[in-house]
Amino acid sequence: MTQAIPDLASLFDEAPCGLLVTTLDGTIVKANGTFCDWIGIPRDELVGAKRLQDLFTMGGRIFHQTHWAPSLQMQGSLAEVKFDLRHRDGRTIPMILNAHRRQRPEGEFDEIAAFAAEDRSRYERELMGARRKADALLEAERETRSLMRDRALFAEQMVGIVSHDLRNPLSAILMGVQMLEHVEGERRTRILGHVRHSADRARRLIEELLDFTQARVGKGLTVNLRSIDLHEVVDGALAELRLAYPGRTIEYMPEGDSACVADADRLAQLIGNLVSNAAAYGQVDTPVFVRSGVAGATAEIVVRNLGAPIPEAMLADMFEPMVRGETGSNTVRSVGLGLFIVREIARAHGGDMSVTSTLADGTSFGLRFPAQAEAP
Repeated sequence: MTQAIPDLASLFDEAPCGLLVTTLDGTIVKANGTFCDWIGIPRDELVGAKRLQDLFTMGGRIFHQTHWAPSLQMQGSLAEVKFDLRHRDGRTIPMILNAHRRQRPEGEFDEIAAFAAEDRSRYERELMGARRKADALLEAERETRSLMRDRALFAEQMVGIVSHDLRNPLSAILMGVQMLEHVEGERRTRILGHVRHSADRARRLIEELLDFTQARVGKGLTVNLRSIDLHEVVDGALAELRLAYPGRTIEYMPEGDSACVADADRLAQLIGNLVSNAAAYGQVDTPVFVRSGVAGATAEIVVRNLGAPIPEAMLADMFEPMVRGETGSNTVRSVGLGLFIVREIARAHGGDMSVTSTLADGTSFGLRFPAQAEAP
């Protein structure tokens, strides 16, 4: 028994792909049932009533005008071009279109085959998503490796600087102890003073390292906030610093109110670092100027020195660890943590540091913080 073969009309209408015939301006003159079913529009609302580009999204219409139509005119055929077509209910359906321009007895027409590409589109989206994730992971790995290299280099440099900076005061202490065994009187007192000074240098270096570790590894520096008289705290800190720098004039200018909430010991530490910095890098025969005051809700401490300005390229990194200026001699050294710790003290008070430096006005480091933070 011979099996019946479907006629050509049925093959066209029931083909497993969308089939269209359009005029050169895109007007649909023939559409099979598969295509009509895919976009949810009956045949009688398509044929002679709509152009192919009317079914595209706005981006598709632009592409049709700028690429599809000119290329089809020049080449006579197009293959594997992806468009998003609008379904009757408003959703978009991704399709792959192939077109061939043919001359028929009735005229010249574009014959188009359309293939639903939802699975392909989904695959492409998943592939792109996986690619973005892979790129993000690769970038994260690169950043991690770079951070690890930076930390390793930082640790190596830190060990080298600390070893050098601790060696000097420890050598002075050992030499002084050896000399004490053979001297008496005034010379012995003078040597003891040198030993005490070297021990203080070593202690300050160790305290800076401990504060640095707490700030970088822990949750920041701790502060013990209490109601204080800012002018009294600053004046007391400067009295000690004048003993440490007997050859340097330190001028203090209290201004306005002085009642605020802060950690007096941490503020003294901040002032000590800033004044030491000013004494080291400022012009030797000029004073170090210190100003403090409370104006409204803000408390302020400013330390200023005259002398050569800080190079502009360095200003942005002044409060980073291991940033040190040039003094023109090797007599003044530090591990390069002083200003970093100053900024951490400021942040622990809810404030921040600023720095300005010009030849005319000198270099000013300013602390500003809320004057009335809640004391425990």
